[in-house]
Amino acid sequence: MAHILILAALPEEADALFPGAGAPAGGLFAERRLAVAGHDLAIATCGLGKVNAALCAGALAGDADMLLMTGTCGSLGAAPGAYWIAEALQHDYGASQPGLFRRYRAGEWPIGEAGEAHFAAMADRGLGLPQARIASGDSFVACPDAAADLASLGATLVDMEVGAVAQVAARLGKPWGAIKAVTDDANGDSAGDFHANLLRAARTAAHEVERLIAMI
Repeated sequence: MAHILILAALPEEADALFPGAGAPAGGLFAERRLAVAGHDLAIATCGLGKVNAALCAGALAGDADMLLMTGTCGSLGAAPGAYWIAEALQHDYGASQPGLFRRYRAGEWPIGEAGEAHFAAMADRGLGLPQARIASGDSFVACPDAAADLASLGATLVDMEVGAVAQVAARLGKPWGAIKAVTDDANGDSAGDFHANLLRAARTAAHEVERLIAMI
């Protein structure tokens, strides 16, 4: 039996996962606890952004064997659909230098030679989803120029939380994974596209998380 903490930034993303199942638990975050496929699950709505995601993960991960994240994201050239997040980085962590912003792995000294900035997820358990690197930061990206900059980091998706969850998992020495589904193309239409596609994309990601739980 595994104890699995599953985070979602938004209520719509959390509610799409095993809808209607589980018992609410009190505390700082909206949380449901349920047993599925022999595993104990805690599904928590952390709120938007890296601080909320890190706070939630740190507060609730004590007895968890792994951390997962479900939900939605923007595309940096990726096709619509759900993705297994193989790597995550925080695009707003680094060093501002003349004419340049250098990214470093979050939590490391942003001085000197920059190494790999990403955190690696656990291996896909057999879902067969396309794999992606996601760039996370405390901004909603709705600008083609900003999207192109993030794509230059090797990222094909963008969100506001996964990179922080990955950092917490690394610090705690716990495996992590994330499945995200695309709502928009990180451009001028993103605000409207996000709202129009939120429920569909949330359910797409949740369906894949449900498949994953059955495989673990």
